[in-house]
Amino acid sequence: MCGIVGIFSQKPVALQLYDSLIHLQHRGQDAAGILTGDGRFYVKHGLGLVREVFSAKEISHLYGNIGIAHTRYPTAGSYRIEDTQPLWIGSPRGIALAHNGNLVNYRELADELTQQKNRHLNSTTDSEVLLHLLADGLEQDANSADEEAKFFETLCKAIQAIFNRAEGSFSVVSLIIGKGMVAFRDPHGIRPLAFGERTGEGGKKDYIFASETTMFYPLDFQRQADVQPGEVIFINQSGQLFRRVIEQKSFNPCVFEYVYFARPDSVLNNISVYHTRLEMGKKLAKRWLEAHPNILPDVVIPAPFTSNTAASAFASEIGVRYAEGLYKNAFIGRTFIMPDHESRSRNVRYKLTPQQAEIEGKNVLILDDSIVRGTTSREIVKMVREFGAKEIYFVSTCPPLKFPCFYGIDIPSRKELLAANLSIEEVRKYLGVDVLLYQEIEDLVHALIDGSQSVPPIKRPCLACLDGKYVCGAINEEKMQRLENDRQLERDKL
Repeated sequence: MCGIVGIFSQKPVALQLYDSLIHLQHRGQDAAGILTGDGRFYVKHGLGLVREVFSAKEISHLYGNIGIAHTRYPTAGSYRIEDTQPLWIGSPRGIALAHNGNLVNYRELADELTQQKNRHLNSTTDSEVLLHLLADGLEQDANSADEEAKFFETLCKAIQAIFNRAEGSFSVVSLIIGKGMVAFRDPHGIRPLAFGERTGEGGKKDYIFASETTMFYPLDFQRQADVQPGEVIFINQSGQLFRRVIEQKSFNPCVFEYVYFARPDSVLNNISVYHTRLEMGKKLAKRWLEAHPNILPDVVIPAPFTSNTAASAFASEIGVRYAEGLYKNAFIGRTFIMPDHESRSRNVRYKLTPQQAEIEGKNVLILDDSIVRGTTSREIVKMVREFGAKEIYFVSTCPPLKFPCFYGIDIPSRKELLAANLSIEEVRKYLGVDVLLYQEIEDLVHALIDGSQSVPPIKRPCLACLDGKYVCGAINEEKMQRLENDRQLERDKL
C-alpha cells in the first residue's frame, strides 16, 4: 500500500505535492519522493517520513507546474533508496511514474524484460516493470504521435497492452515530457484513485489525482469523480483533458481500504469512509446483541484511531458509554505497516497509554478494526488487564483474515495470519479475552455498498483476504503457495 498524487497546475506544484504527501503519510512511512517537470525532470527521493526526506531548499529546486509524488509502504521489493518512487526512464520522450498496488505476475514480466528484451531493472519493485511496459507501448508509435489526439490514441493503445499483460492491482499517475500528465487504473479498480479540479490562474483548470481525497480541501480542489476501473485520463500541456474507459471488468475495490487503511475523511469510489465505518459499528453491535444479549460492558473503547468511528456507533447502538480509554501518541507510526513483529510489538506500548479511570474495575469492550497477526491486539489486551479491567470483550469490524493479499496490502502469508491457523475460540484464548466477536462478511459488504453511488456500481468489493476469492491473476492453491514463498524469500534478503 502506498500513496500517490499528481498535480497539473498553472503555477509551481512542488510545495503542493509535499503538502499532499503529508496528507498521505498514513499510507506509507518508509520512503517518499517528488518529481516535477518543465521540459526536464527534477527529482528528490529519500528514506523515511515525508518531513524527514524534504527540506524547504530542496522543494524550492523542484521546478515546474506539473508533477507526481509517492509515499511508500513496501509490499513488493526492498527498503532500498533504489526502490523509492517516482521512477523515470529517459526514452521515449522521458516518462515518470508513481504506482500504488501490486502485480501478481511481476516475476514473469521482469524476467521477460531482462532476458528477452535486454532491459536493465535498477530496482526490485514491480513499479519499474509497469514503467517499462508503458515506455514500450509509447515507443512503438512514437514517431506518429505528434498531434494531441493521435498521442491520446497511442497512449490508450499502450495502456491497453498493460491491461493485457499485467495481472494485479495498479493505480498510476505518470508524467511524459513534452506531452502532459496521465492517470489510469486497473480494470477491476482494486486500488483507489480520486480526481479533482479547481480554477487556477487566468480562469484555467488545475487538476489533481490522488489515492485519497484528504488534501483536496486544503489545496482548494473540488472532488469531481474517481478514475474508473480501466479508465485512462490524459491532460496535455495546454490543459486539455482526454478520458476514455478502455477496458472494464467487475468493479472490486479493496474492502480493507474502508476497514483500516484510508483516513475517515476520505471519499473513495464515491463512498464516504466515515459513513462506511459507522455502518460497520452499527452492524457489529446488532450481532453483539443477538449473540450476547445478557452481556453488557460498562464502557466501549476503540483501539485508536482507525476504530474510533465504528466504536462510537457500536456504543450508541447498544446503549453504552463510549470512552477513549487508550490514548494514542500521534507521533508514533502505524504498527500495521511496520516491517517486523518486534517493531510492532514494541511500538504498541510506545504509542498507546491506557486511561486507568476508564478501565479499572470495569467490564471493558475493546473494538478494533481488524485482527491480522494478533500482535497489536494481544498487547492492547495485556495493557488493559494491567490497568485493572474486570472482564475484557474484544470485537473486530473486520471478519477473520485467513488469506494473504497480493494486491498491495501487507496481509502476509497464511502462516502469519492468526485466523488462518486458529479457530475463533483459540484466537480468543490467544488474545486473553473473555468474549471475542468478529464482523460477518455479508454485514461488512452491506456496510460498504448499501446506498453507495459508486460509478460503476459495486456488486462486491475485493474480499480475497477474507474468503480466498482473488479477483484477478488466476490465483489457485499452487500459485498462492508460490507467491507466498517468493514473498518470504524477498523478506529473508532484507
